[in-house]
Parts: sequence; structure tokens; C-alpha cells
Amino acid sequence: MELNRAIAVAETEGPEAGLRVVDQLGLDDFRYLHSTRAELLRRLGRTEEARDAYRRARQLTDDGAERRFLERRLTELAGRTGSG
Repeated sequence: MELNRAIAVAETEGPEAGLRVVDQLGLDDFRYLHSTRAELLRRLGRTEEARDAYRRARQLTDDGAERRFLERRLTELAGRTGSG
């Protein structure tokens, strides 16, 4: 799957390169796309955009463990400011 390729690209070429791949996928209703995008944005310091992506991922999941993880990430970002 292309999302796996985006993650591999992010690990080898950096989060900006991975984000470029993610942003071309067009999988708006796929929660893992949003959580992956959020993580890459977080790594880039683009806090507001990361929050939005984590919120979208949270909207798309009913899984309790995933929801708790996303809530933790949102809490971590709550006190930060960043571009975006």
C-alpha cells in the first residue's frame, strides 16, 4: 500500500518527503492516513496542522485504544504552538 511507502520515505528521506507522498494519496476517510499525516506534521513542528489531522483520525475511529492514543497526542500538543 502507498501509505506504507510514505512511511518508508519519511524514515529514509525525512518527514517532509513522506508528507508529500501522504498528501497525494487522497484517502480522506482512512484514519491511518490522518494519523500518519499528523505524526509527520508533528515532527515538522507544524502543530496546528498536526492537531487537525489527529482530530480527523480520532473522528474516524471507534477503536478505544486508538482513540486513547490520539487523545494523548492531542494532549501533548495542547501546550505547543507552531506554524500552520
